[in-house]
Amino acid sequence: MDSITILGLVAATLTTFSFLPQMLKTWQTKSAKDVSFVMLIFFNTGILLWLIYGISLNALPIILANGVTLVFNLIILWLKIKYR
Repeated sequence: MDSITILGLVAATLTTFSFLPQMLKTWQTKSAKDVSFVMLIFFNTGILLWLIYGISLNALPIILANGVTLVFNLIILWLKIKYR
């Protein structure tokens, strides 16, 4: 694995797992009132497009980061809808 791929994986890990605290807080407090529904829709759409882009390039850091980020943010979206 070359240094650019390692750099991409480190960046992907940091940005992806930055959503974990929000997801856990929303889950624990059972409140998503401060999370914008419109932002989640736009963000999830963008992440899905990034995932498709990464798959088309066969770029592991892009695929992993956006796949996990999409799952985390779909959970946040689900919690937003559930705790209305």
